Amino acid sequence: MQVRQILSFKLLPGVATIQRDARVSEAASEMAARRIGALVVSSDGTTVDGILSERDIVRELGRRGPVCLSDMVGQIMTREIQTCQLDDRADDILSLMTEGRFRHMPVMQGGKMVALISIGDVIKARLSELTMEKKALEDMIMGF
Repeated sequence: MQVRQILSFKLLPGVATIQRDARVSEAASEMAARRIGALVVSSDGTTVDGILSERDIVRELGRRGPVCLSDMVGQIMTREIQTCQLDDRADDILSLMTEGRFRHMPVMQGGKMVALISIGDVIKARLSELTMEKKALEDMIMGF
């Protein structure tokens, strides 16, 4: 299964972004309201400056306490971002995310961000694929 196929199953199209000069408290409120675990930091909605995840916020809360909530997103965001392409394979993406210990990856096309894929998206798609394969094998064994 390819990234483009996984994205076709996503309920919410588009990418939630935030500016690097927004406050971390604003980002946390936005994530809570949208029930998401990360925001792509982008000045124009198509470039990727970084990602701010729940883990980034929790890391800073643990280090410095609630004072970090008044920081700008750009101060605590993750800057080194792995991206993928629409034609990349789900298994490869899952391996990258697992090995890199991150849960969100921007999807790029022609140098522009077109989507964000999460490890949950990949796992859900992979489980669906395995269920279909299992059903096909059972049908073959049963003679259907």
